[in-house]
Amino acid sequence: MTIKAKILITDDDHLVREAVVKILQMFGYEVEAASSGEEALDLLRADFDAIILDINMPGMDGFETMAAIKEKDYGIPVLFLTGAGSMEYAVKAINLGAYDFISKPIEDLDLFNVKIHRAVEKRMYVQQERVYKEKLEIEVRNKTRELAEKNVLLEEYSNSLEVSAVNTITTLQVALEEKDQYTAGHTTRVTEYSSLIAKAMQVSSDDLAVLQRACRMHDIGKLVIDNSCIRKPGPLTDEEWQLVRKHPEIGQNIIKPLGFLGREGEIVRHHHERLDGKGYPDGISGDDICHLTRIITVADSFDAMTSKRSYKTNMSRQEGIDELRRCVGTQFDPGVVKVFAEVLSKSKQTRVEAL
Repeated sequence: MTIKAKILITDDDHLVREAVVKILQMFGYEVEAASSGEEALDLLRADFDAIILDINMPGMDGFETMAAIKEKDYGIPVLFLTGAGSMEYAVKAINLGAYDFISKPIEDLDLFNVKIHRAVEKRMYVQQERVYKEKLEIEVRNKTRELAEKNVLLEEYSNSLEVSAVNTITTLQVALEEKDQYTAGHTTRVTEYSSLIAKAMQVSSDDLAVLQRACRMHDIGKLVIDNSCIRKPGPLTDEEWQLVRKHPEIGQNIIKPLGFLGREGEIVRHHHERLDGKGYPDGISGDDICHLTRIITVADSFDAMTSKRSYKTNMSRQEGIDELRRCVGTQFDPGVVKVFAEVLSKSKQTRVEAL
């Protein structure tokens, strides 16, 4: 059985109030009506899904009533009912936090229903978010209590969660790559190349850890990109290319809920940026691109150049280095390319050679 959404309508005009009630009921809503702001507050409960509120009322006007409603912190969307002559009031109401406004008399019933439906949907999302946060808070408290009872340091527990989260994301990315013979091993190679560069450039151990985590999840955004685009043997259409270009931003959004991966998320987002500002998704340039992002950009591009792909023949190692050097200053950081060329020449007997 479908539960009807509950609407509270408040208007001091009896005719307007009754007309709105009938319209709402016609659209299948459960309705309660109040003739004043004071009465609305008496009727107000957390189970309302939307509130329709007149602005000009004796006693408590709409603005005062809304302020009192907000103090309840129920998160119920408020739609102001306003006459054509008081449009400025509606704008003021929205600036104060109202969800929307409805002009009276109500002439377009479909538009009216759409606005109410959207408000009810917003209410549903607010409730879902609150329930999620409450459950999350309960879970965190329970886990913290369990750890305290077992005399285990909270930091150790946090670290284990971080490792688990990173491993899960990495597993997803590797699984994505393994579905395509051309991209299998890409993440491993990019991580290895980036680590060699970072160590040669003597980055700190903390930065190295951040870089390695970012490498392991830099293409996670491709999970939601149609494989037909990624594996297409020929050139992409403009529409397909625009879709593929979204994967860095999508990747950051995927890991954003994991707050401890903030720096990694920025690297994932920007690993296709260029020094000259012609990269994507943000078109940042120069010093706005952090040193770790510059490293992964070189490593990722080199592996793409020297690995077989469905849409191109692969370059040799030397051809890949030559291409990096050709794009120094526009696409790639000169210092990073110089170091990478040096470490590659010294690592012919290392694991990278085997890759």
